[in-house]
Amino acid sequence: MRIISRYIVSSYLKVIGLSAGSFVAIYLVIDFLERIGRFTRAQGKPYHIMLFFLYKVPEIASQITPLAVLMATLLTLGMLARHSEITAMRGCGISVARITAPLLVTAFVISMLTFLVAELVVPASFARMRYVQNVLIEKKSPNAFFRQQNIWYRQENTLLQARNFNPADQTLKGITIWQMGPGMTPLQRIEAVAGHYGDSGWLLKDVVIRGISGGNVVNTIRKRELPVPLNLRLTDLKVLEKEAGTMSIFALRSYCNKLRKGGYDDTRYRAQLHSRISLPFASLVMAFLGIPFALRGGRTSGIAVGIGISLGIGFSYFAVNAVLLSFGQAGVLPPLVAAWAANFIFAAAGVWLAMTVNR
Repeated sequence: MRIISRYIVSSYLKVIGLSAGSFVAIYLVIDFLERIGRFTRAQGKPYHIMLFFLYKVPEIASQITPLAVLMATLLTLGMLARHSEITAMRGCGISVARITAPLLVTAFVISMLTFLVAELVVPASFARMRYVQNVLIEKKSPNAFFRQQNIWYRQENTLLQARNFNPADQTLKGITIWQMGPGMTPLQRIEAVAGHYGDSGWLLKDVVIRGISGGNVVNTIRKRELPVPLNLRLTDLKVLEKEAGTMSIFALRSYCNKLRKGGYDDTRYRAQLHSRISLPFASLVMAFLGIPFALRGGRTSGIAVGIGISLGIGFSYFAVNAVLLSFGQAGVLPPLVAAWAANFIFAAAGVWLAMTVNR
């Protein structure tokens, strides 16, 4: 049995590698044709353009892995059936469950590896890719990565507003800090010309402190410098990329907690957080769904049929998942339900199909 399992897994991994390589190549070619005009107009060097696409490979691989696993499942079982190998195994008393178990175990391992790559590799490679694109190719200033105008920050009963941030010298300009009491009643207003971030935190300069009671200013104090206990860090001033799916789970969870503590709605990002956990398991779901499709086809299922079915199922999964995730981000569905619903729907379809397979 171990020999048969190794044979099935070996064939399966070969087809997965071929399918994944094909999808990555197609994705890169299409993306290259879309971007090369803009990169050429920006006079990007060929080496930097090559680096951009190289850093993009981990993100692409994590996205296309479920589709590659589905296609490999259909093609592997289709080839085994076409060569009567499944018939021979079943004639020797090996059940369908035992034949397909190595495929499910392999798909589960791939799901775990995809999760680790998405968590450990993709965020770093994505950051490098954006740096290569914005700084090395398009010649933008590194300061463009920071939020530099009309900055707002809330920390418990403290509300900060600044007109400008200069990343070069780590300085906020035009600072106003409100200390709030119960019912958001203002107790103190601090105005500063500038604030510098150092090893000990934020140090305000040319400060005016106004005490407020009953809506009126009751005293005014002027100071040349004033340290303030703010948890605002330089990383908090960085612009959050639209592709929140490329953030690590811990970074995204930290951002959600920060939004909640600041009194903001984090529903959109909580949905993406749960999606970051559920999406790697799509590979296991696709393998489970692909097995009954392949077995129902028997010896008549060829390569073209396998590719067609896998593309149809794969795109249907991603479309359903995108719609459900958008419902979760909008608050129509709970974020946890929205992120996992597509997996459960297609897994349920796989269960139903498995029950109808001629054993």
